[in-house]
Amino acid sequence: MNLDKISSPFTELFPGDQSGNPRQRQTPKVLFASTNIAGFPEAELLILNDRLASEIGLGKLEAPADSDFVNATKLPNHIKTYATAYAGHQFGNWAGQLGDGRAIFAGEIKNESGRKTELQWKGAGATPYSRHADGRAVLRSSVREYLMSEAMFHLGVPTTRALSLSLSGEQVLRDIMYSGNPEYEKGAVMMRTADSFLRFGHFQLLAAQDEIDTLRNLADYVIENHYPEINKESSDKYTELMRQISVRTADLMVEWYRVGFVHGVMNTDNMSVLGLTIDYGPFSFLDEYSLNFTPNTTDLPGRRYAFGNQAKVAQWNLWQLASALFPLINDAEVLEQILDDFSTYFWTKHDEMMASKFGFDQITEGDNDFFTTAQTLLDDLKMDYTLFFTQLEKLTDDVDIMTLFNDVFYTRPTDNQTFQFIEFIQNYRNRLSKNLISKAQSQSIMQAVNPKFILRNYILFDCIAELHEGKHDLLNKVLTALENPYEELFPEFSKRRPPGYDGTPGCSTLSCSS
Repeated sequence: MNLDKISSPFTELFPGDQSGNPRQRQTPKVLFASTNIAGFPEAELLILNDRLASEIGLGKLEAPADSDFVNATKLPNHIKTYATAYAGHQFGNWAGQLGDGRAIFAGEIKNESGRKTELQWKGAGATPYSRHADGRAVLRSSVREYLMSEAMFHLGVPTTRALSLSLSGEQVLRDIMYSGNPEYEKGAVMMRTADSFLRFGHFQLLAAQDEIDTLRNLADYVIENHYPEINKESSDKYTELMRQISVRTADLMVEWYRVGFVHGVMNTDNMSVLGLTIDYGPFSFLDEYSLNFTPNTTDLPGRRYAFGNQAKVAQWNLWQLASALFPLINDAEVLEQILDDFSTYFWTKHDEMMASKFGFDQITEGDNDFFTTAQTLLDDLKMDYTLFFTQLEKLTDDVDIMTLFNDVFYTRPTDNQTFQFIEFIQNYRNRLSKNLISKAQSQSIMQAVNPKFILRNYILFDCIAELHEGKHDLLNKVLTALENPYEELFPEFSKRRPPGYDGTPGCSTLSCSS
């Protein structure tokens, strides 16, 4: 690996605590603190994403020092590790200083084309921002993040990436459901990458501390490195930055709705300024369709982060970012307009996305009502979101409708529901006949946006259980499937969640510890 290419320009550009003091504490007026990895001499590498390592400029794992690096065992002297400070709103409440509690940066690397990628371990030890925690991670949560972030990437959803996954060689105490019954689990450390891990919360921290010069420098840094379309000499550059972050966030929400992803904990400190899916915790893909579904037990009973609320919450979070950037923009009206535009832009893109999922070549009058009817029916009839569209692609004029969709329902439809569903499919056929493209072209549109494979929680649950037994067969099959989500490589994955997983902790029910 090209470890000599790793550098830490962020620590040279912004104020930081260079003491190396690991004590968990407030670190006012700084954006980072130097932090040492715990070091795991018994670590064992489980997965290395060779393709990603090559793409970002690291190259192949060849020497023992390379394994030591990804395993967070021992580092070359030139790599100066650190954790960043940020703040945020958690479940709608201001939480003050937060920060990288179990994430430690190695720095960044450039590939041959000059693209910069940040490198970060998760679970490599405590930082000043661990808030009385140990900074470790367990195999369960690490496998979930590794596989889901890669699944999202191959689905075409903006996301952080996973570079490696290792057993740390430690046992870590965790209370998976916060029930007062902690148990020891296998420890793990993963390395993840992103163009940047900067969050809304980094700006919120600086604004709350009235560190306006550093706030301005951070905004300039983001524009310089991640928004080349913004004229950095323009007097409106901070306004344009806010506008572009809003657009990217709306685009991300549309992608989440397209594939049926529920993040589970959309706090402002979990929102990327690049519009990436970041911090995979109590997430889930939809099984049965429900706008009211939240996978996060911590989000009950309010369901703030339920599937149907995600765009609304994203807009609320953007309001908090706008407040943080206000000292640089000083124009409440223009910020209000940007945030109002979020709704218009989101719904336009959302409806275009839904049209593609149904194979429509364009939006026509009445389609909004059609989409609303479809969502209501999917919800009322407890239909599997992914399988519904998979079967819809197979619809022909002579097929028996209920036979085709029999395996999509989680509960047996009543006679009245059966009638409603058949009527809906007939209306769909009539709408499809208005297309100005062929049926084959319509199917191609659907196949490009409707996945055949999603990484369901019950599959993850089984994969984790096998890994705990030292078995890798299911893991390898899942890795192949998630790299080809628009193909049905393994029919056994294309089925409803089996009822035996209902209510299972770490599967159907998750917590922020998951």
